[in-house]
Amino acid sequence: MAIIRITKQFSFEMAHALVGYDGLCKNIHGHSYHFDVTVKGIPNEDNFSPKKGMLMDFVDLKMIVYHEIINCFDHALVISQNTDPDLISSLDKNYENILLMPYQPTSENLIADFAERLQKKLPPHVQLFSLRLRETDKSYAEWFAEDNQK
Repeated sequence: MAIIRITKQFSFEMAHALVGYDGLCKNIHGHSYHFDVTVKGIPNEDNFSPKKGMLMDFVDLKMIVYHEIINCFDHALVISQNTDPDLISSLDKNYENILLMPYQPTSENLIADFAERLQKKLPPHVQLFSLRLRETDKSYAEWFAEDNQK
């Protein structure tokens, strides 16, 4: 059987700020992110399976991505844990969904984090092939499994 890739597209809203950055992104601002997840593998060949012919049900992929990424990051403010503690305290008093990350929340770091989260949750016969995180219409980060093999 052939190796097949399937892709599911997602979107979410997220704000972030880059601590110590020397440009506009040092300020809290938001993006409408578009996130593409591509997995690969051999489709199910079991004649008795309701998933015969599928690599993975799109609904199952959607549930994993929502649980691991979208439900966590959508409408969140994502900042580095190295942000001024007084600012973090003030934000916590006034807002609900603030995520403190052990990294600077750039598209590059976010997509690497997303890849790690998703790889842990995919079924054994499905491999994460690539991710694309589009921050704006003209700017995106990509992650490919072949570039990250250890």
